[in-house]
Amino acid sequence: MRWLGPGVIALLLALAGCSSPSATASRPVPSASGTSTSTAPSTTTAAPTPTPLAAPAPVVVLDPGHNGGNGAHPEVVNAPVPDGAGGTKPCNTTGTATDAGYPEHAFTWDVAVRMRDRLTDAGVEVVLTRPDDAGVGPCVDVRGQLAGQVGAAAFVGIHGDGAGAGGRGFHVITSSLDPAGPQIAAGSSALAVAIRDAMTAVEPVSDYTGSDGLDSRPDLAGLNLNAVPAVYVECGNMRNADDATRMADPAGRDAIAAKLTVGVLAFLGR
Repeated sequence: MRWLGPGVIALLLALAGCSSPSATASRPVPSASGTSTSTAPSTTTAAPTPTPLAAPAPVVVLDPGHNGGNGAHPEVVNAPVPDGAGGTKPCNTTGTATDAGYPEHAFTWDVAVRMRDRLTDAGVEVVLTRPDDAGVGPCVDVRGQLAGQVGAAAFVGIHGDGAGAGGRGFHVITSSLDPAGPQIAAGSSALAVAIRDAMTAVEPVSDYTGSDGLDSRPDLAGLNLNAVPAVYVECGNMRNADDATRMADPAGRDAIAAKLTVGVLAFLGR
């Protein structure tokens, strides 16, 4: 119902021959000079309720390993860069491939794009270390430093292994050097476990390296130079026939990307 002000109520009461405290209070009051003044009811406007600011979207860096043009530019990919452990290593490599010729760089790019789309839909901002699968590099030290530069919450390097044909399964790698301190190292371990747990739905854990799907190494510049929780995921062994079949199949890559995304979101608490 509409609200009626006290002046309107007083007028209605006066017309009805009635009096009320409100009607009396609203009559003109003589002033000291003999003129009449009116006492108007005071009104208070409530301050608007501030709208809470939305929390900024978390940023995740996805690093699809290698690049499509690396093989044609050995002068670039063989140049030494810092490895984050006091030494150097080649800028990049061409990566491996299945026995049928499906290259690692194409696999990692496809999985990264599928992950990017899923993470974006989940409200995560995604930064890729390379814009396509036709370029050269960037070098592993540049990739490893990118996440810290953009304020990312996590870095995920996507790879396919080139081990002996008898070995099967995926594994998640962290740096064994703890280069950014114990807090970041703990975050890297938590990220690795979240991804490992999600990936077991589509691929067995590695039976040829690491332990229970987890491994740590001191020689990966992309991990050693990271300032945020960071992992490499060897999504399978591309030289193993069973793994290669899944990794070369678009449906298989989509399943891998879906579970990697589940792991990243679990780490982010989303």
